Amino acid sequence: MSKSTISRRGVLKSGAVAGAGLALPTIFTASSAAAYTNAPGGSTVTLGFNVPQTGPYADEGADELRAYELAVEHLNGGGDGGMMNTFSSNALQGNGILGRKVEFVTGDTQTKSDAARASAKSMIEKDGAVMITGGSSSGVAIAVQGLCQEAGVIFMAGLTHSNDTTGKDKKANGFRHFFNGYMSGAALAPVLEKMYGKDRTAYHLTADYTWGWTQEESIAASTEALGWNTVNKVRTPLAATDFSSYIAPVLNSGADVLVLNHYGGNMVNSLTNAVQFGLRDKQVNGKNFEIVVPLYSRLMARGAGENVKGIFGSTNWHWSLTDAGSQAFVKSFGTKYGFPPSQAAHTVYCQTLLYADACQRAGSHNPCAVAEALEGFEFDGLGNGKTLYRAEDHQCFKDVLVVKGKENPTSEFDLLEIVEVTPAAQVTYAADHPMFAGGQLGSCNPGA
Repeated sequence: MSKSTISRRGVLKSGAVAGAGLALPTIFTASSAAAYTNAPGGSTVTLGFNVPQTGPYADEGADELRAYELAVEHLNGGGDGGMMNTFSSNALQGNGILGRKVEFVTGDTQTKSDAARASAKSMIEKDGAVMITGGSSSGVAIAVQGLCQEAGVIFMAGLTHSNDTTGKDKKANGFRHFFNGYMSGAALAPVLEKMYGKDRTAYHLTADYTWGWTQEESIAASTEALGWNTVNKVRTPLAATDFSSYIAPVLNSGADVLVLNHYGGNMVNSLTNAVQFGLRDKQVNGKNFEIVVPLYSRLMARGAGENVKGIFGSTNWHWSLTDAGSQAFVKSFGTKYGFPPSQAAHTVYCQTLLYADACQRAGSHNPCAVAEALEGFEFDGLGNGKTLYRAEDHQCFKDVLVVKGKENPTSEFDLLEIVEVTPAAQVTYAADHPMFAGGQLGSCNPGA
C-alpha cells in the first residue's frame, strides 16, 4: 500500500494525460508550481549539502563535500561520469535532473543538532533547496530529518549509524543509504568469536547520544549472544577530548575487551589514550587484552595512526573493493582530489545519485513522487553489491564489511584491510525488530 499522497502509477498516468492535452492533477499544473516545497520553476534545481565543517567530525564533513561536488559534476555531464556508468538504473543522462542544471548550497552543522537544523532551515527557506542531505552525527541526522519532514522536502541522510534514524525516529521524507549499529553487531560478532572466543568480558565506553546508545546496545546484544559478559557501560560526552579518566577504571574492571563506541576525533583520542595506558600490552583473565572499534573509517584510522593495527571493526564501504562501481568512484574521486575517498564520501555520493535517479524515474521533484520511486527500489553498481531501499523504514540493505587495522600499510591511505564481506542477508532484520520499535514512518509531506 502506498504511504505517500500520490502513487508512481499516478505520476506516469499524469504524464500521459499531459501529452494528450487534457486536464492535469493539481500538483502538476504550471499554475500550481508551489504545490510542493521549493518546486523548481526555472532551468536549475538547488540541493542543500549540510555537513560538519567544524567540530569532532569535520574530517568526514570535508570528504562529504568533496563527494557532493563530484556528484553534481557528474549529474551535470562533467568529468568521467563516475558511478553513473555502473549504476544499474539508466535514468540519469548527464543533463542535470529532469533537464535542470544542478546547483548546490552548503551549510555547517558544527556536529550540533540546533546548528544543523538552523542551517538546513536557511537552505530550504532562503536558498530554495528541494532536497537536504549530509551530516556525520546521528543526532544531527535525526534532527534535520524531522525538520525536512515538517518542511516537505526529501532528506537523504549522510553518515548516520544510529538504529533510531530508521527506527523510532524514522520519517516518510527521510532515507538512509548508510548501515546501522545493528548491522555492525551482526557482521562483527562472528569474526570476534573466531578471533577471541566465546569466553570474554567486555567494557564499553560510549559517546553519550543516540548513536552511541544504539551501537552499544547492538554490540552488547551480539557479543552476549556469543557468551560474552558485559561488565560495564560508561557514557562519555561528545565534546570530550581527553579520555584518560575513563580509561583508568578499565584496568581494574576485570574486562579483557574494551569496546570503543566512539567515532571521528573522539575515537582517535580514546584509542590513543587506551594505548598510552598500555591496555594492548596487558593480559587479563589469562588472555591478551583486546580493543574493538565497531564503526571504523579510513579517516579515523589515519588520525589514530599505528594504534589501529590489528583492531577489528566494521565499515559501510572501503576504497579497496574491486567491484566496477567502487573502482569507478575511486578513479573519479582520486583523479579530482589526489587521494581515495572515505566511506563518508561514498555514501553521500550514492545518496545524491539515488535522489537524482528517483526524480528522473518519477518525472518530478515532488517529494512524495520521489519517495514512491525510492521505496522498495533495488539497484546495483554503486558498491556493496545488490542493494534494497526497504519501503517499510527507508533503510538500505547491502553487504557490510568487517575490517582490521592493517599491520603493514603501504601508504597513508592503506590503513584498513577487509577481512570479511558479510552478505546483506546476514545483517537484515525484521522491520518491527525491538531495537527499531517505537516510531511510525507516517505519510510523506509535500510541503506547500
